[in-house]
Amino acid sequence: MNYIFYILIVISFIAGALNGRLPDVVGSILTGAELAVKVAFSLIGIMAFWLGMMKIAEKCGLINIISKIIKPITKHLFNEIPEESPAIGDIAMNFSANAFGLTNAATPIGLKAMEELQKHNIDKTSASNSMCMLLAMNTAGFQLIPATVLAVLIGIGYKNPTEIIAPTLLVTSIAFISAIILAKIFQKLWIPQKNNLINECSGGEECSNK
Repeated sequence: MNYIFYILIVISFIAGALNGRLPDVVGSILTGAELAVKVAFSLIGIMAFWLGMMKIAEKCGLINIISKIIKPITKHLFNEIPEESPAIGDIAMNFSANAFGLTNAATPIGLKAMEELQKHNIDKTSASNSMCMLLAMNTAGFQLIPATVLAVLIGIGYKNPTEIIAPTLLVTSIAFISAIILAKIFQKLWIPQKNNLINECSGGEECSNK
């Protein structure tokens, strides 16, 4: 990624020099750097607020309540893992973080959930159905409130940032449902391979070695 940005900057300087607009290029870089700092500061406030709310929700047991509420759904979507697995709580937190648009906060929570799911994975060399499902759901990123995008729009001085809430909810809902459906379809296609592995590993020690 660093190489890509470096190439883009060099091309911009070359194009500006050839067209006699090098001062405009330099001015745009300085303006963009100033705007980036403003947006970063606007993100700090809203991210700190929502991350704090997530921490409070975790400490007061709200995450456990959410886990119990969505338990019928997670039981169906993640039927490979035990009902009392800590992964259920991590998945609930990941879903909540995404729903509030805290994509940066959702990433470490998602990684923690993946670690828990790996403990229940039969084939340690490949992702389980539950891991693929979580990845699909996390990538689709269902959002009730796109907090990060709102913070960016506020930072750049957009007059009515809340108007993106309804379109974002519609688009992310469609993407979220589509991701789940596709993940379930692919799970059906790969059932024979998984069943063969389970049958091979049913002996005990050989399974743990694999």
